Amino acid sequence: MSLLSKSIVAALSALVLAAPALAQPFPEVIPLPTGFQPEGIAAGRGSTFFVGSIPTGAVFRGDLRTGDGDLIVPGREGRSSIGIKVDGKDRIFVAGGDTGRAFVYDATTGAPLADYLLAPSQPTFVNDVVLTRDAAWFTDSFRAVLYRVPFGPGGSLPGASDVAELPLTGDFELQEGFNLNGIEATSDGGTLLVIQSNTGLLFSVDPGSGVTVRLELVGGDVSFGDGILLQGTTLYVVQNQLNRIAVIDLEPSLSGGTVVDSLTDPDLDVPTTIARWANFLWAVNARFGIEDPEAAAYSVARVAA
Repeated sequence: MSLLSKSIVAALSALVLAAPALAQPFPEVIPLPTGFQPEGIAAGRGSTFFVGSIPTGAVFRGDLRTGDGDLIVPGREGRSSIGIKVDGKDRIFVAGGDTGRAFVYDATTGAPLADYLLAPSQPTFVNDVVLTRDAAWFTDSFRAVLYRVPFGPGGSLPGASDVAELPLTGDFELQEGFNLNGIEATSDGGTLLVIQSNTGLLFSVDPGSGVTVRLELVGGDVSFGDGILLQGTTLYVVQNQLNRIAVIDLEPSLSGGTVVDSLTDPDLDVPTTIARWANFLWAVNARFGIEDPEAAAYSVARVAA
């Protein structure tokens, strides 16, 4: 065999050996630290993702390609991490649950950047957050309001006195139990969408006036609705206790929608929130109600979308 032929054979052999590695699928389940008790998830730059811990406020940073990860924000007393989002300026925005606060961290170093008091009194549960061009918006599961943290010039973080409360009017009515949960925004930020967990109702919110309008759904319901994710005119709603994710085709007017699918997966175990990356949904398994949560295993599950 000539030297050229040997070189060709060697190159082809290298490609064959490399093919399985290139074709290796993303992990189906990504383990989180034992006892972590997660709730929110956000996709960051590249394949990076972030998950927050309810009882400690810690934030875990991992890689959706490999499943590897570690804590970037350590847990500390008096903090909690429920809903979580990451923006293009590499900042992590965290809804602080029953602390009534919102926290902001550097997504590269984990350093704290801001701490905002949203709800000055109890009862409160700052549950989820969505980012628009000009503000971070937070829901409260015990109050008929949204909180607005407006961005300054160049997207800078505001001072504490700039935080505003938007009272909600219209179709939304506060009920006993957990009310507003997941929140999303249209691409221009002109309309917000929220879900009321205890009723399974979806509402649009005018971010200027606070007027809410109930979305009429056909083809199914979104009972036990938790985190929501808007992709174009498709809305994904996590139904935590049902271990499924509803897929809704929204009307252009946002007056209603059709439930066109219900995604399930054997790896779902009381999922709460989702992120989308590489044409998959990645769901946090909160495992609410499990015995001895401080010693339990937790994970992020990959779901075909």
